[in-house]
Amino acid sequence: MMESRRRLLERPIYLAIPILIGLFITRSPFLMSAVAPTEGKPWADAPMKLITTPQYETKKTDIFTTGATHMALLHNAILRGYNSISQQAPHIKPADKADFIGYSLTWHKFVKTHHDDEEATLFTKVEEVLDDKTLWEETHKEHESFLGGLSQFEKYLTTLKSPSDFSGTELTRIMSTFQEPFESHFHSEISTIAALADHPKAPKPGSEEEAAASLTFKTWGKSTVTKAGTLDVVPFFLLNLDGTTEDGLWANWPPIPAPIKWGLTNIAGAYYSRWWKFSSCANGKPKQLYALQ
Repeated sequence: MMESRRRLLERPIYLAIPILIGLFITRSPFLMSAVAPTEGKPWADAPMKLITTPQYETKKTDIFTTGATHMALLHNAILRGYNSISQQAPHIKPADKADFIGYSLTWHKFVKTHHDDEEATLFTKVEEVLDDKTLWEETHKEHESFLGGLSQFEKYLTTLKSPSDFSGTELTRIMSTFQEPFESHFHSEISTIAALADHPKAPKPGSEEEAAASLTFKTWGKSTVTKAGTLDVVPFFLLNLDGTTEDGLWANWPPIPAPIKWGLTNIAGAYYSRWWKFSSCANGKPKQLYALQ
């Protein structure tokens, strides 16, 4: 009697396993079409120009060149996100409007949390390392130059009465109002960070201060995306990373164990799976933009 009851209680668990597997199989980004971009068709390398990493360009390996390089890789994921939205917005079909809105709002969340985390954490810590409160004066001004347009981007998407009211023409119009200062900032911030290697109080190579500064960049880099949202921002980030760029130098970036990276992309990413068809990459490689196929 007790054995029969135990089996009865366990039965829903066994029934749930194939259901969960089925959901994963049908929703995981792992199975997303990853056809390479067609030559001559627009891709996510425009209208905003992507950044050449300082490490690839200069071959330097000091902590600030390295920190600027990792920031550039993160920025490029955001720029590809912007470009993928800009390129596809005018071509979104009615059935895809709700998913595209979700994808676009995730981009906004990514940018906003990235900006807020820089201002609250990274900039302050770097000021402490170099004992200089003037480092980010120009960067703060650059941030202010596009925040208004970014706010309008979110307001438009969150105040639509229905997804059917979405207009790709209106969204791209709003994006055009902050595109120039946004692009300029995302490039210049990389140059600003890389130039800190020549700061009079830059830590000496091999010193404890250098090790501490390096840890600051690494710790911030690991946390800034994951704490923004495991089910939305993390998959967005990973599905806009191009591991083939710069001779494949960054194919294994970010440096997290492959099984964890796979899980963050394909298991966490399954939650909002319908959004990721608009991403610029899959499995670390460029793919055709869905709405332009």
